[in-house]
Amino acid sequence: MENTSSKIMSKVFLWMFIGLAVTFVTGRLIANNPEAIEEIFTGSKVIILAIIELVLVIWLSARIQKMSATSAKILFIIYSFVTGLTFSSIFIVYEIESIIYVFLATSLIMLIFALLGYFTKIDLTKLGTFLFMAIIGILIMGIISIFVNSESFSLGIAIASVVVFIGFIAFDVQKIKKMYEYNMIPEENLAIYGALQLYLDFINIFIDLLKIFGRDN
Repeated sequence: MENTSSKIMSKVFLWMFIGLAVTFVTGRLIANNPEAIEEIFTGSKVIILAIIELVLVIWLSARIQKMSATSAKILFIIYSFVTGLTFSSIFIVYEIESIIYVFLATSLIMLIFALLGYFTKIDLTKLGTFLFMAIIGILIMGIISIFVNSESFSLGIAIASVVVFIGFIAFDVQKIKKMYEYNMIPEENLAIYGALQLYLDFINIFIDLLKIFGRDN
């Protein structure tokens, strides 16, 4: 079963990489275009894009079992592209060297904890409830930080978020593996579902590590 489940994981990581590539390339191209940056971050457009991102990720997660594999792939690419539009701001705020180093560090973290989630014999199912509750707590603290305006408080939130999403990597990989073994979703759809979950883990860890270690332009 290890060999067969490794097949789906290779597809998951391939699509995760495609999604990340679309996001980072889009963000870099937009950052190099002052007119595009002004268009996106002027007025309420960035809020509209954020809402579109949220709707896409919720729709894709909820409907993945019922839509065709082609539709799932298209929606995932669209989501990655829209995320890239808002993601462009990091190329303006942070030095490119910091972005590269943090990307490599995030990739290493992803590799280590994905392997842990894949090979561990410990059932991580209950960990999901704890991680979800932790995310709710981090969101609440994030709202509070808007009013507190404390760098140390924001740093603490970023560190906590990194820890939580590292846990999600192992949890999500094991979950994807089990979903494949129990044939819960068609293989091509599962590849996109898994890619989306790990994509979200990667992006959140990457952004939080940038907040912690990134050097401003």
